[in-house]
Amino acid sequence: MNRLRTPFLLCAIVLICIVVLIETSMALPGVLRSNPVPITAFQLPPQLSAATTGLNRDQQNMVAQLSSQGYPPGLGLPDLALLDSIMLFTVTLMGVALFIPARLHGRVQGIATLIFSLLLMGFALRQIFIALSLLMLMISLLLSIPFGTLIYLIVYGSFNRAGAYVVLSVIMLLKFGFSGSLFFAQQRFLESKGLLLLLLTSLLGTVLVSFLLGIVPAFLVSITDAIAALCIGIITIIWGITLLIGSITSIIKTVRLNRALTA
Repeated sequence: MNRLRTPFLLCAIVLICIVVLIETSMALPGVLRSNPVPITAFQLPPQLSAATTGLNRDQQNMVAQLSSQGYPPGLGLPDLALLDSIMLFTVTLMGVALFIPARLHGRVQGIATLIFSLLLMGFALRQIFIALSLLMLMISLLLSIPFGTLIYLIVYGSFNRAGAYVVLSVIMLLKFGFSGSLFFAQQRFLESKGLLLLLLTSLLGTVLVSFLLGIVPAFLVSITDAIAALCIGIITIIWGITLLIGSITSIIKTVRLNRALTA
């Protein structure tokens, strides 16, 4: 019962790696895009283009910003990669422990976790600001009746919700497989509250994105997608802070132990 079954652990690492790769690929241009053509090909009709002169400066800047972007990608699903990368990092450390001495692993783990947590929080903050700015842009356009609303509907009003559901279903299936592989690798993993909480957070994050994409009419999905990205970013920041504190504690303990051994 307490013996580590290496094949199942390696299977878990492969499955969560596939999950992160799928989520990351969703951020590529043109994947799950919300409109069928690039925004650079989007031209306002002459009547509407002339009408935009009646918008205030901020709204005109928004229109200019829209005409200069490429495909507007989904945010919530790709941002799940930030959250799931924590799980990938954790199980990878477990796998590394099979090949290096325990003492060396203890030293490497603290430093690696410190670097990873800082990078994770940096990327999460970046994604939060991107999602927040896009959310403000979409809400402002939607409420700028009638021309801003029309621009919003043309650019953001047809999110590929069906495609997102297919991807989320595959991701959830892979996560269940990952959970089962961890259980069969060693039942004692269930005693790790931190690992169980991280796994539960990952599953709930996927459910949250799916829920927010389905709770509103189709033309509002882009807005709830940005809200989902904000939620995932905040959850990732919380986990990043937890990892940072844990890594600093681990490094301090390692330094004290080394001093005690050399004294």
